Amino acid sequence: MRVKSILLLGVLALAVSCTKKDNFKEKVLNLTVAAKIKGLDPVNTGDTYSSNEVARVYEGLLQYHYLKRPYELIPNLAAEMPKVSEDGLTYTFKIKKGVKFHDNKCFEGGKGRELKASDFVYSIQRMADARNVSVGWWLLDDKIVGLNEWRDRNKDAEKTNYDDLDIPGLKALDDYTIQFKLKKPYPQFLYSLAMSYTYAVPREAVEFYGKEFLNNPVGTGPYMTGTFTQTNTLKYEANPNYRDEFYPSEGAPGDKEKGLLTSAGKKLPLVKKVIVNILPEDQPRWLAFRKGKTDFNGIPKDNFESTVTPDKGLSDEFKKQGVQLEITPDLDITYIVFNHDDPLFKDNVKLKQAMSLAYDNAEANKLFYNNTAVLAQTPIPPGIGGYDENYENPYMKFDVEKAKKLLAEAGYPEGKGLPEITYDTLSKTVSRQMAEFFKKNMAAIGVNIKINTNTWPQLTQKVKKRKAQMYGMAWLGDYPDAENFLQLIYGPNQSPGPNGANFDDAGFNKEFAIITKMQPGKERAERYAKLAQKYSEQVPWILGVHRTSFVLKHSWLKNYKFSTFNYGNVKYWDIDLDKKKEMVNKL
Repeated sequence: MRVKSILLLGVLALAVSCTKKDNFKEKVLNLTVAAKIKGLDPVNTGDTYSSNEVARVYEGLLQYHYLKRPYELIPNLAAEMPKVSEDGLTYTFKIKKGVKFHDNKCFEGGKGRELKASDFVYSIQRMADARNVSVGWWLLDDKIVGLNEWRDRNKDAEKTNYDDLDIPGLKALDDYTIQFKLKKPYPQFLYSLAMSYTYAVPREAVEFYGKEFLNNPVGTGPYMTGTFTQTNTLKYEANPNYRDEFYPSEGAPGDKEKGLLTSAGKKLPLVKKVIVNILPEDQPRWLAFRKGKTDFNGIPKDNFESTVTPDKGLSDEFKKQGVQLEITPDLDITYIVFNHDDPLFKDNVKLKQAMSLAYDNAEANKLFYNNTAVLAQTPIPPGIGGYDENYENPYMKFDVEKAKKLLAEAGYPEGKGLPEITYDTLSKTVSRQMAEFFKKNMAAIGVNIKINTNTWPQLTQKVKKRKAQMYGMAWLGDYPDAENFLQLIYGPNQSPGPNGANFDDAGFNKEFAIITKMQPGKERAERYAKLAQKYSEQVPWILGVHRTSFVLKHSWLKNYKFSTFNYGNVKYWDIDLDKKKEMVNKL
């Protein structure tokens, strides 16, 4: 989602603040995000930070089982998994009865009304509405019978007509039944219904708040919040009318031994209050964690060696404090993007290959990821069908001399005649350091880089409007399938969609469209692998790494389990106040 949705740069670390005076009075989850939030409208939560916040308030038809691995889709607002026709084109869902939207002044009497199947029709219409410029439109573009036609009918109209329900593939058959009809087989369709773009929103709230709807979320989720004022703190209270949903009673092997099933059968959410602070820099988050003001946190690169032992254990200092370490490979990819709108990159493959060869990715792994990441050879990460551990990308080998040769063949011997290239990044310390490292690498072959710094919303807006010439990004998987990574260079997904490189190759597009219709299996994985390898050698990006998550958690945080698809997982977490009181004094 996750840039499911759009993109993620740098290590995601969570932190927060509370004082020792009120630490032990009530159960409070203290979290933070590392970047500003764009808003809380599901159709435009294309980055991990915003999607996490939206998923505290809103919900979709499906979700991932919190504990099971491999990841498994289960019902959320759906009453059960859908009935699917024999041809795989029709999906019919029953939704849960009695689910209420949050109490809010947008409703008559201020009381939240019951969720209906028509709310999903409306919510998906909003996603399809060209006026909303949803970064998630790629998910359903050309997938549902009649939805693109509805989009086209309303694109040039004076006002979008949401009462136009002539969409054969999107129907509320009754108050509790919604049916989707696909234009062609699409085995990944169900994944889209677990993503924030398709979460249910009430029409009353959208019309009542107008342009301010993105700052006034009204969902069915486990938590609710007031107006988001773009401050650095978000506060959530448990939804008093949340439906009966309970902590799972089964999980993956080893979960019981780790204590992850002690809350089995308890009603969710387990904690009544969540506070999220925005702290862009690593060290303030780290200090907050060390003082017990945040419940869990990633490990900044500069603190890694003093925290994690060579055998991937914890230092004695942290063990004495009861801190626990969780290490999990993540389904993601970091990369440096060429904007192919720019004639400099559009057809000059050798220039891009030269710059890729000049980038010392192995050294970057040491400097910024403590040598814990896997060097990427294609966009597909380990653990997903289509990843080939034996493949070595010939343009991902650090080779300055070969880079200089290709740069000359590209028409710029020693960089002569090549204009200065602008590289956009975030203003936080590590991002600037990564940009300076890239600049230094390029200077070694005669390529001159100018660095621009931005806030996260500023950078994503530049990408969305196709204004960034080059920039650093990362993609956290929206779902466990190679399609989700390769669609980042699929031509129809160009900005404002997730293909921020605006790469468009007819051969790639044709093969990609064929493979996505195939059922998962060996043949499909092999074709994905070949496609990824062929086009990675054309260097639509300079590939980075597939990261490994190192998360520290305090002993009082219960039920935490890392997930790539972590949207909405906060409802499962718990705080042991007695343990917190005991352990905070040891920090």
